[in-house]
Amino acid sequence: MRFRKAIFALTYSRNKNKIEYLILKRKKHWIGWEFPKGGIEFLETKKMAVRREIKEETGLKILNIKKFNVAGLYKYKKKFPDRKGVVGQKYSLYAVRVKKGNVKIDSREHSGYKWMNFNEAMKKLTWKNQKKCLKIVNNWLKYEI
Repeated sequence: MRFRKAIFALTYSRNKNKIEYLILKRKKHWIGWEFPKGGIEFLETKKMAVRREIKEETGLKILNIKKFNVAGLYKYKKKFPDRKGVVGQKYSLYAVRVKKGNVKIDSREHSGYKWMNFNEAMKKLTWKNQKKCLKIVNNWLKYEI
């Protein structure tokens, strides 16, 4: 049994001092709210995976990518037929600043999206590990100009 290598791409937009986070409504494998994330493909670097996942899941223009020295591991709640032998994911955290615009979600994975401030996003996110990552990025953004 193995863990799939993945990235969390905590996606945000900044306009003056207003920060908004992009939260996606998941429909594939489970139902709930998350930020963009995904597996790292063969011969792909983590940063390449971040760029690909943002393009696939949002269609937004990336302005900046920041890697955090944060990683985690989680097990899936159930087995997925399209992930044979995989019991969960190992992830690395990235913050991705995007140009706010029309979000083009991947309708195979998601059914909707919302731009939210920190407090709204904390209430909406389904998983504790993503809430923890949101706190880390939000604390960093408070001191970024």
